[in-house]
Amino acid sequence: MTRPPLPFAARLFLSFWLTFGAALPALAQTNDAAMLVADEVLIAGEDQLIARGNVEALYQGSRLTATRITYDRDTDTLQLDGPVRLTDPQGNLLLADSGSLDSTFENGLLRGARMVLDEQLQLASVEARRVDGRYTQLARVAVTSCQVCGANQVPLWQIRASRIVHDEEEKQLYFDNAQFRILDVPVFYAPRLRLPDPTLKRAAGILIPSIRSSTLLGFGIKVPYFIPIGDHQDVTLTPYLSPVTRTLEARYRRAFRNGDLTVNAAVTSDTLDEGPRRGYLFAEGAFDLGRDYKLSFDIEMTSDDAYLNDYDYASKDRLDSELTITRTKAKRYFEIGITHYQSLVDGEDNATQPTILADAIYEQRLFPAALGGELRMGLTAHGHFRYSDDDIIGRDINRLNADLSWRRRWTLPGGVRAGVLGQLWGDAFSISQDSTSDNNVAQLTPAAAVELRWPLIRTAANGARDVIEPIVQFGWAGGDRPNIPNDESTRVEFDEGNLLALSRFPAADRRERGYSTVYGLRWMRDNPSGWSAGLTLGRVTRDEADDAFSRSSGLGGTESDWLVAGHFATRSGLNVTARGLLDGDARFSKAAARAGWTNSRLDLGASYVLLVTDAAEDRPEALSEWSFDGSYRFNQYWTGLADWRYDLASSNLAKAGLGVNYTNECVEVGFSVSRKFASSSNLEPSTDFGLTVALKGFSTGGSAKDYRRSCGG
Repeated sequence: MTRPPLPFAARLFLSFWLTFGAALPALAQTNDAAMLVADEVLIAGEDQLIARGNVEALYQGSRLTATRITYDRDTDTLQLDGPVRLTDPQGNLLLADSGSLDSTFENGLLRGARMVLDEQLQLASVEARRVDGRYTQLARVAVTSCQVCGANQVPLWQIRASRIVHDEEEKQLYFDNAQFRILDVPVFYAPRLRLPDPTLKRAAGILIPSIRSSTLLGFGIKVPYFIPIGDHQDVTLTPYLSPVTRTLEARYRRAFRNGDLTVNAAVTSDTLDEGPRRGYLFAEGAFDLGRDYKLSFDIEMTSDDAYLNDYDYASKDRLDSELTITRTKAKRYFEIGITHYQSLVDGEDNATQPTILADAIYEQRLFPAALGGELRMGLTAHGHFRYSDDDIIGRDINRLNADLSWRRRWTLPGGVRAGVLGQLWGDAFSISQDSTSDNNVAQLTPAAAVELRWPLIRTAANGARDVIEPIVQFGWAGGDRPNIPNDESTRVEFDEGNLLALSRFPAADRRERGYSTVYGLRWMRDNPSGWSAGLTLGRVTRDEADDAFSRSSGLGGTESDWLVAGHFATRSGLNVTARGLLDGDARFSKAAARAGWTNSRLDLGASYVLLVTDAAEDRPEALSEWSFDGSYRFNQYWTGLADWRYDLASSNLAKAGLGVNYTNECVEVGFSVSRKFASSSNLEPSTDFGLTVALKGFSTGGSAKDYRRSCGG
C-alpha cells in the first residue's frame, strides 16, 4: 500500500502511532517524542515500513537523516541508505554511506563512516559499529582536526589506527596500533593510546609538552601529567629533564565550598648548586569565614636565592608569606595579619632585615547629626622583628597608633567649596636593641587644616566638557618628633593621593610637623569624540624643612618639588598615564610613565621609571629604566610577541625576549627566546629557548572552532 505525498510535497510529519500503531513500539510512542519526517512513506506487507526522500527520524534527543529508511518489525532494525547523518544529544555527528541500526539508534553497523566530535575532531573509517548507545567502534581509522580540501591533499597531522573506540559516557578515545603522521610521514607509533575527546574538561592524562633550551640548564623537555581527584581538586606533575637537571614540578588545586587553594612546588637535583636538593613552594588560598570575614594566605619559600631565577619560576627579589583575616563593611574595616619576608637580593642579610611583621587595623566612620560632617576613628597595632640580636641593626619595634579625625565641607557663594579637617594622633612605641633611641615613647599630636576649591566647568559647542579646579590648603600639625628611629618611613611617595594629606609619611614612626601650605590646579576634559585627558599640578611649602624626607622624595626643604601628573585615553584603546616631580632647576628627580594600546590586533605596553641617586634610600646610582611588552596579531593565524627592559643609566639590557605563535584549526605552535642579564637579583645571565606544540581538537589542546576554515577560501 502506497501513501501519496501530502499537500505541499515537502517534509511530511508522520506520527507512527497513527499509521503503524503498536507494531513500532520504540518509534511510535509519542511520550518519548518519536517522530518521522519524510517525503513519502510506504507500508510493505505487515512487517516493513519504508520512508523515502529527505527522511528524518527523531528519538530521545537523537536525530537521524537519510535518503531512505526501511524499518523491519520482526528484527526491530532500520536499514539506512545514505548519505546517513546521526547526531546525538551531545552534538557529536556520525556520517555514513549506508548501514543498519536498531530502532533506538543504540546498536548497529555503519559503512563508510565519518565521525565529527564537537565540530572539531574528524574520525574517518571503513565502518563504525554502535554498541549500547555508549560506544562507537571504528575500524581502520584516520583522525585529524585539520581541514582537508581536495582528494589528493593530506592533513598537516593525523593519527592512523587499526581501531578506535569512542566512549560517549567517559568521553575518551581508545586507539589500537596508533601511528602519528606529519604530512603523511610516520613519526611515532604506540600499540595503545588514550586521548580525551574535545568535550571532556577534566581527565587524567598527558598535557601539552614543551621543549626548553637554556644556557644554564641545557636542552630539556617538560611533560605535564594531569590527575583529577574528583570534581573539585586535581594534581599536575611535570617532570623536567635535561643534561643539567632532574626536576619534578607539581601543582595542586582544590575548590572548597567557601574558598580555594593552589599550591605550586618543585624539587630539583642539578649540577648548578653543590647542595643535594633545591626547590621552592608557593601556596595561596582564600576562604569565606562567614559574617563577612575573609581569610587569605600566601606562602613563598625557596631553597636558595638563585633557584627561582635559574628555573624562571618567578622574578621576585623578596618573598613574602602572609596570613590575613579581614572584614569590610560599609562603615567599618578590620584586618589582622602576620607576614614573613625573605630577601633574595645579593648582599642583603635576612638576619638584619625586618623579617616577621604583625599588624592589626580597625577603622570606623560615623556621621554625627549634632556635628555634621564625618567622624573617622582608627586603631593600629604593629610590630616587626629581626633575627639579629646586635645593637641597632637588630632593632625590634612595636607600636600602637590611634587616629581620630572630623571633616566637613560647605559650598560658599560663587561656587567655592570649603572644607575643614581636625585630627588627633595618639602614638605609643616600644623599641628594643637600639641604644640610640628611647625605649618607650608615647605622644599626642593634634593637627588641623582648611581647604578651598573653586571648580569651574565649561561645556563647548561640540559637547566637550572642561573642569578647572584651583586648590589651596592651609595645614598645621603640633608637637615635636620623639627620639625614635625611622624604620618604616624610609621610602616616601609624593603623588595625587597624598597631596592634601597632613602627613605624607607611609607609617606612623614619622609625622610631618609645623605649618604647611598646599596649592595646586586640576584640569580634566571629556570629549564626545571619544578621548579624555587630565592634568594635576601641586606643591607643598612649610615653615621649616624636615630632614626625614630623602632627596628623591621631592618633599625636602621648605618648598617641595612640583608634582606633575596626567593621563590621556582614546576610544581606540590608547591609554597614557605619567607622574613626575619637577625640582627648582626644571629637572625631574623622580618620574614614572605607562602607555598602553589595546585593540583587536594589538596589545602593547611600555613603561618608564626614573629615580635619582639617594643615599638615604640606599641608591648610590641613578635608576633610569624603560620596559616594553606587547603582542601583535598579524592575521588570524600568526601572532608576534616581544618584551624587554633597558637600563638607560648604565646603557645595558636587563631582559629581552621575542616569540611567535601560529594557530590554525588543528595545531598551535609557540616559539620563544629570552635573555636575562646579570643583576643584584639575577646572579647568572642566561638565554632560554622554548617550544610548545599542541594538537587542536582534543581537550588538552584547546578549542579549534575559532579557526575553522572553509574549502571555498
